[in-house]
Amino acid sequence: MANREARFNKDVLIDTTPMPDDIPKVAEIGSTSAPLLSAAYFIGARCRAYNDDYMQCKTESYGRGELDCLKEGRKVTRCAASVLSDINKHCLEEFRAHWSCLENYNHSLFQCRRPERVLNRCVFNKIGLEKTIPDTPKGQTPVHLRDYQYMADRRNVLRSGEKDVGILKDGTITGKDYASS
Repeated sequence: MANREARFNKDVLIDTTPMPDDIPKVAEIGSTSAPLLSAAYFIGARCRAYNDDYMQCKTESYGRGELDCLKEGRKVTRCAASVLSDINKHCLEEFRAHWSCLENYNHSLFQCRRPERVLNRCVFNKIGLEKTIPDTPKGQTPVHLRDYQYMADRRNVLRSGEKDVGILKDGTITGKDYASS
């Protein structure tokens, strides 16, 4: 067996079989993991019904879900694309600051709480979507709203004199530097 040469296939295989007509057409999102992680909770908030339908279809199909649930999967993709489009339209600068931070810190959410708060505020004010983490214990501050991050390089999310990120205690809003961490 040691004398056998390795064989590698370098050809790209593309399936040209068209999708059935009953499956709705949808363009792929075409995004990397950092923007998807940045927008994940907003996608979950708006697309929950579609996600639930898709997961129910996958559960009921007993391993045949790849073909049986294409229609539901396409609805999920279309909904996620609409969320990303709205965020890009209304909060592009804040969104870019957050997912760039995630990209630079190996997708560690706790390293990017400052730009995340700015993004969350923008998305809530302009789109109406709120970030909520499921199963957060009642009476505890959710991890993304804590002012002190134990594991982060810069542990204090707020700078001195701020009551929230970019908002001073007297209520004035600081310049555009609030997006940088």
